[in-house]
Amino acid sequence: MEAARPGPAAPGASVSERCQACGGELRAWRSATATDPQLAGRPEYALARCVACGTARTELPPGAVPPESLYEAGTYAAPRPGLDRLLEPLRALVERDKLRFVRDLPRGARVLEVGAGDGRFVLRLRAAGFEAEGIEPSKGGVRVARARGARVARAALDEVDLEPGSLDAAIAWHVLEHLDDPAEALARIGAWLRPGGRVVVACPNLASLQARIGGDRWFHQDVPRHRTHFTATGLGLLLERSRFRLERVSHLLVEQNPLGMWQTLLNRVTRERDVAFRALKRDLGREPGIPRDLALTAIAGPLLAPVAVALELVAGLAGRGGSVVAVAKQWSGPPAQ
Repeated sequence: MEAARPGPAAPGASVSERCQACGGELRAWRSATATDPQLAGRPEYALARCVACGTARTELPPGAVPPESLYEAGTYAAPRPGLDRLLEPLRALVERDKLRFVRDLPRGARVLEVGAGDGRFVLRLRAAGFEAEGIEPSKGGVRVARARGARVARAALDEVDLEPGSLDAAIAWHVLEHLDDPAEALARIGAWLRPGGRVVVACPNLASLQARIGGDRWFHQDVPRHRTHFTATGLGLLLERSRFRLERVSHLLVEQNPLGMWQTLLNRVTRERDVAFRALKRDLGREPGIPRDLALTAIAGPLLAPVAVALELVAGLAGRGGSVVAVAKQWSGPPAQ
């Protein structure tokens, strides 16, 4: 059975809080269908959008918190072991691409990865000559990271107490979109950085071409896990309001962007969403449409792959990449208004 299409939000309706990115006015925008099949009934969530920077927020019902299991299983599970080995060259390419945002730091620089997952990139940072460690709230992720020999502690950002000014750089790769208060997170990170220290932040881009193509079926929408849906403009304004000087924003990324476009295009032809990605993560359920969707994916997937790469390349060059990376330095000037 096809997932229910969300209806439009009440036009012009307002919400009580301000935009997490720029502080602008939030207005009710549209509803979004839950992504993960383990959420019974695939509930819908209201999205409120900023009239100034375009960033949106997932409005959870009072007292509702996404279950912790959403970060331990399903689409967050590890890939099949055999396929995991086949993906190793692609992962190495992704890690080398991520390194370009810190490669100019001096050898021995102390770098913290916030949301380190399975510790792969922490190990890559250490191999590049940095004193790197990570924090990760997922029990499964930390278990795998420690088995690999990565220095990753199990902790959420608000549970960590580092010495002020002790870090040269911090990396938050697809982390801020999961938080209720990303400004508070950046304030904590900023306190740990030395003067002039660097922060590297990656997140999905709501102003991207793939978000426009996908709508409610955009691969990176991922409600209710994603609480803040940044635009590139909103992310830059948040960093500036958090006493960081924005240095550059990149829309051309090996990780997330081609995959996000490809899966988004497939989501427009399948009944269930993210079928290819769920198959990779061993997360296909017993939904009636799955056999048909797998057949469609097998046929359309190879045909859409070059289309997705071409579209995402054009989008990235035009400043509309599916996810963006912002690089900024801490500074001591007055906060942006």
